[in-house]
Amino acid sequence: MKLKIENPKIFSDVIGIISEIVLEVRLKVKKDGLSIVAIDPANVAMILFKLPAESFSEFDIDKEEVLGVGLDNMKAVLRRIKSGSVLIMEKEENNLKLTIQDKIKKEFNLALIDVEGDEKPVPNLNFISKVEMTSLDFSEAVEDCSVVADSCSFISESDKFIIKAKGNLNSFHSQFNDEINITAEEAGSKYSLEYLQKMIKGAKLTDKVILNFGNDYPLKLEFNNNKFSLAFILAPRVETEN
Repeated sequence: MKLKIENPKIFSDVIGIISEIVLEVRLKVKKDGLSIVAIDPANVAMILFKLPAESFSEFDIDKEEVLGVGLDNMKAVLRRIKSGSVLIMEKEENNLKLTIQDKIKKEFNLALIDVEGDEKPVPNLNFISKVEMTSLDFSEAVEDCSVVADSCSFISESDKFIIKAKGNLNSFHSQFNDEINITAEEAGSKYSLEYLQKMIKGAKLTDKVILNFGNDYPLKLEFNNNKFSLAFILAPRVETEN
């Protein structure tokens, strides 16, 4: 197995974002590309990442591989990438060799691990609301909510999308109309800001984010372009409103 990425910054950024939610993952390498499906220890959030084979300048595999890696170590190596660096990933026995090639060639060997737990299947979800908006606007709204509370509500109508939060004493409310593309029914659901603040770091990867949700229903956040896809599924926080 030999995988070569000419511009590995996106891969490095994605691994950094994922590492804030899970500590270890299985890297699945198949003919169509590299993928990660992982769920956090609390079973609240699922991560779906795909880097298609076309995003690699070299994608040479003899068979499908499943590589268990600790993200703290992998993230530390990927931080050594500079502008103009090339990343090469190779499996050598029980190690994943990461070669960073720029002015100086650097080789790191990470021990492959057995990732605990069975991989859970991706749930088949039927959403009634879909909102596409700028990643920056969404990120700002989530951060605004975190000033007053530890959870926020997403509310959709046919022509508008509302993000709001309410703490013991303070509240926040934002409404989006013309700034978004929306296909939605009336729906509302509440989500943890602790998780959302980690997920919105994907905003630096793409200009747009797609939100899919329903009534007291999981949220799916998608940060996609023609080079990769990164999505998060977040369980709703179901509780009585104060």
